[in-house]
Amino acid sequence: LVLLLSVLGLAAGGKLLVVPVDGSHWLSMREVVDSLKQKGHEIVVVAPEISLHIKPTKDFIIKMYPVPFTQEEMDDNFQAFPGEVFEEGYFPERFVRIYRRLEKTSAMFLSTCTHLLYNKELMRYLEESKFDAVFTDPVIPCGQIVAEHLSVPSVYFLRGIPCGFDFEATQCPNPPSYVPRGFTAHTDRMNFLQRVKNLMFDISNIFLCDFFFQPYTKLASEFLQRDVTVLDLLRKGSIWLLRLDFVLDYPRPLMPNIILIGGVNCAHK
Repeated sequence: LVLLLSVLGLAAGGKLLVVPVDGSHWLSMREVVDSLKQKGHEIVVVAPEISLHIKPTKDFIIKMYPVPFTQEEMDDNFQAFPGEVFEEGYFPERFVRIYRRLEKTSAMFLSTCTHLLYNKELMRYLEESKFDAVFTDPVIPCGQIVAEHLSVPSVYFLRGIPCGFDFEATQCPNPPSYVPRGFTAHTDRMNFLQRVKNLMFDISNIFLCDFFFQPYTKLASEFLQRDVTVLDLLRKGSIWLLRLDFVLDYPRPLMPNIILIGGVNCAHK
């Protein structure tokens, strides 16, 4: 009995800080967070006061922080994006239009992250709360910056990261002759011309990465007060929960800390 009581603490729930990404990312993560709450873990979610789907709830603690845009501005931005993506037109015209929309959307996400990190009252609360881990979607690398600042392990919940950063951060083999790039519609079996096309898509990712992640590299370096890159932060991830399934997705090499959880959101019709 004494032995069992001595290890009882190992079975106790942990204290988890959740730094989500708004939109469909949060809708996917929400069910997992609910399950963790039911298993006895203490959940604290940090979220901006203006969001699409992250709203106050009695199910767990949500710490809100102000951001410099209105609900109307956010709704207009996200509602306009699908229309501009699928609107017909010449390629140069469509490229410029989508690029400008991505700039606005990325600026909104970056502003949200900046106002989280530099909210002194909220950060003081997070520092004093002594969390066991940070649960986050790394497609927007704000949760990683928070985890690094708090010096706690991070658990990632994701479908993928632009530019193949998930491959690079986990050191998974990612040769363009075998692993198809996003939006190519290729499988893991490609002929020569398909491999050439795959390589061209890979080269374009270099520019996409710089456009999308460079502002977060600057933000993280300024906030943590040392030179750090987004890849440096991603490499700190303890567990990668990938919403992939080799029945629907092509096979690819995995590392031991990568766990496939494809279908985790298929409980409901």
